[in-house]
Amino acid sequence: MSSIPRSEPMTETLSPVAVFREAALRSDLLKAEQWERAAKEVKQNLASEDRLNPELVCEEMSKVLVRDRILTPYQSQQIRAGRTKLTLGNYVITEFLGQGGMGQVFGGVHKIMGRQCAIKVLPLQKSDPLSLESFAREIRLQSNLDSPYLVRAFDAGKDGKVHYLVTEYVPGTDLRRLVREHGRLSMQQAASIIAQAAAGLAYAHESGLVHRDVKPANIMVTPDGHAKVSDVGLAALSFGPDDDPRAGMVVGTADYLSPEQIRTPDQVGPPSDIYSLGCTLYYACTGAVPFPGGDSKSKCRRHLNEMPLKPTQHAPELSEAFVDTIADMMEKEVSRRITTAAEVVMRLSPWATMDADTNDSGSIQIGEGMRPVAIPAAGIPSPEDSFGESMLDEMSWDNVGSAVSAPDSTTSSTNSVVTPPPPPRDPPAESPTPAVSHTAGILTPTWLVSILLFTAIGFLFGYLTARGVLF
Repeated sequence: MSSIPRSEPMTETLSPVAVFREAALRSDLLKAEQWERAAKEVKQNLASEDRLNPELVCEEMSKVLVRDRILTPYQSQQIRAGRTKLTLGNYVITEFLGQGGMGQVFGGVHKIMGRQCAIKVLPLQKSDPLSLESFAREIRLQSNLDSPYLVRAFDAGKDGKVHYLVTEYVPGTDLRRLVREHGRLSMQQAASIIAQAAAGLAYAHESGLVHRDVKPANIMVTPDGHAKVSDVGLAALSFGPDDDPRAGMVVGTADYLSPEQIRTPDQVGPPSDIYSLGCTLYYACTGAVPFPGGDSKSKCRRHLNEMPLKPTQHAPELSEAFVDTIADMMEKEVSRRITTAAEVVMRLSPWATMDADTNDSGSIQIGEGMRPVAIPAAGIPSPEDSFGESMLDEMSWDNVGSAVSAPDSTTSSTNSVVTPPPPPRDPPAESPTPAVSHTAGILTPTWLVSILLFTAIGFLFGYLTARGVLF
């Protein structure tokens, strides 16, 4: 049932065709002459029918009105049911997009500007003081964010008792649905999407915000592979949570909660988003959540104490360097975890793009496969630091033999058909790694062979010289 306010339902004594016509005209979405023109065409199309079925007439009327772009399929469905309120303030509702963390999400168009947008509606049954305060907070926070990797907020308002937030419309689907419909992504596809999400989170963190609910369902992906993080307004101010009505509560989704969100939910910072993003990357490239099965309490316990299956057990093609990056993002101890989203961008850049170089302005270009954006180089480690010692070398991914299972399938259907975004270019088979092994003080086989080779050449040179062959 929609949260959009609507007028009184049509009288039950009217025929389906009469209900459809009356509701259509009351909605102000079409004029009487448009209805009559469509009715004339339908009458001609059904002239061969001995007896007209009212439902058939309504179906044909709906097809004509949708074909002529007078109504959308969603509007036609709602109007046929007798609903006439399909506006919120200056916006006309065109489609139902899904259920978000704070309410229902609709597609809409501004009446005057004609701009397509998404409209998040707070359900009437959730209009208690706490929900209203959280919703108002989301509106205020999102209005100050402007990044190509974050879903932008355009407007907010109240229509009757309904509170709503207007954001940009992102065509495509979310990452969770993308993986469920098309299977796990390649390293290049997953790295490109997660790197873009990390760029958005880096911007939010620089603004003093922590998302606290990073997950595949909150990463929108367009058909050409652009990614944007949504629901950033659910964040809390990382340095001033006192005005957040949810301070001290566990906010997030069990499959992607960081250990500190479970232990100390009132002391959550940017590293918590990195852990959740690491779980999201795990899901994107394996098609499985880190800890499948069990209830929320069980998942929280495993986030605190256990390690998931190594990603290569789901996807053998993943490189060790790529797996190390996931592991470093999912380190349980904050001090050993990748702590900045900017570093995540750098660590994923060899797979997301081959052009992750520093330009003349001292910024890191995220590169192709995503809309180019410059991340300030300050605070971003050099490639040598990024691909140095793995933070999880002393730990094993295989400590817990978790059963391999697909993530739950409780999601609403969608009409969007999006293929996984292709990688911009084929990256190197393996990302660059240092010549020295992860174990300090021990030489790698490459260095050992080099030393032996030079020693042999020196010995041969001395021997030939001593015999007078060379000099």
